[in-house]
Amino acid sequence: MTLAYRMSNVSFELGDTKIIQNVSLSVDSGERVAILGASGAGKTTLLRLLAAQIKPSTGDVWLHNENTRNLNSGAELSEYVGVINQQYDLIQELSVRNNVLAGNLGRWNIWRSILTLLSSIDSNISASALERVGLSDKTHQRLSRLSGGEQQRVAVARLIVQDPLIIIADEPVASLDPTRAFEIMSLLENITSPSNKTLIAALHSYDLTTQFFERVIGLKSGKVSFDMRVDHLTKVDLEKLYSVHPTD
Repeated sequence: MTLAYRMSNVSFELGDTKIIQNVSLSVDSGERVAILGASGAGKTTLLRLLAAQIKPSTGDVWLHNENTRNLNSGAELSEYVGVINQQYDLIQELSVRNNVLAGNLGRWNIWRSILTLLSSIDSNISASALERVGLSDKTHQRLSRLSGGEQQRVAVARLIVQDPLIIIADEPVASLDPTRAFEIMSLLENITSPSNKTLIAALHSYDLTTQFFERVIGLKSGKVSFDMRVDHLTKVDLEKLYSVHPTD
């Protein structure tokens, strides 16, 4: 099995604060991994390390046998990793279509990017992605007119266009009601499972974790509290993970 990730004794410090502490783990290509933990546990920082958005203070992160310290943002990284989070990272003033096509900006040169955003070039690419997420009728609308759930679908469509090997999702359904949250997670599953893409997501929902993931990592105070198959996760594990006071 090919490794998507390998973390070796990784720590990340911000000033005097240790946010991630000596984490070592590996993720196989095609795995679906959920990361659980209370607010402030370090989930977002861990995902940013995996996405090569930040570099470790100590230790190394290997992405498909490439040390992330040597990876630059742009075309090289966009082929490996796509990111979706609860803020969506979309541009409210642009059309739905142009937000979707932004999934390719990392690998396009500046002139191709400008031409695409100012013309109808690559309209088939965006149309196909929007059809898959059920937003064909919203193509030319300004993004700001869409609901939160619809905007998150646009973010998923952007990932379809980008077509990375790995999808990193940082609480992608945190602001959605249970029905919309299930729909977004179903979409993420539909674009990862058939093509054996890796999906790593930080969540707060036990139900979504057990429905859509095969492995779960518990993070507490920047350290791995547990790492197991989802069907082995117990109520006791969750109580320890979210407890305020340390347990023996």
